[in-house]
Amino acid sequence: MSKESRSVLKAELIGKDVIAPSSENLTILHPMSLRVQAGESVAIIGPSGSGKTTLLGILAGLDLPTTGRVLLDGEDMTALTEDERAALRRGRVGFVFQSFHLLASLTALENVLLPLELGDEPDSRARAGSILERVGLGERVDHYPNQLSGGEQQRVALARAFAARPKLLFADEPTGNLDAATGDRVTELLFELNQEAGTTLVLVTHSRELAARCDRTISLAGGQIVSPARDAA
Repeated sequence: MSKESRSVLKAELIGKDVIAPSSENLTILHPMSLRVQAGESVAIIGPSGSGKTTLLGILAGLDLPTTGRVLLDGEDMTALTEDERAALRRGRVGFVFQSFHLLASLTALENVLLPLELGDEPDSRARAGSILERVGLGERVDHYPNQLSGGEQQRVALARAFAARPKLLFADEPTGNLDAATGDRVTELLFELNQEAGTTLVLVTHSRELAARCDRTISLAGGQIVSPARDAA
């Protein structure tokens, strides 16, 4: 897969502080800069408490930094309201979470259909059914999340994330709640779908094996980057 020589995501000196229960200022992320090229896959790794999930949330526009800014396709997300950020992400950004985040009242097909219908995708039902077939759940489209195993639920989550053909996919510990064999299968699907769609991938993981599948790894410790973040400037 060829990489385009442009940044789809750029963070400029982003930092995050919060007020601790003791009313003291607590730094979660020290100011850092990085950028991600279109079509690239990047793993964010580090010990628990290093700021990985906070960084992912800021990069995805789900949270705002205390300092700095994040540009998605050249647009400053930190200058937008929450609704404006959501509108900017729609159709461009997908998410896969450790805890799946499926809607219990919807079938597998309906969960995958939801972002397609919100985006007025043509032939959304056929698209949703096709990608569920692609992840091996063609016979499970009418099952509800509580009727699916953890691995099957994560495959539904992958199908939902890729269904709208996002330019950028964020994944937070996508195999964290799965056993080793199921996690390996989900990892294979993640990278197969990623390669087929040419999607830019940014993921947080504790798994060195999963990180090794990515083009590049950014290591965090104590809220700071401790390995080079290529193209940070």
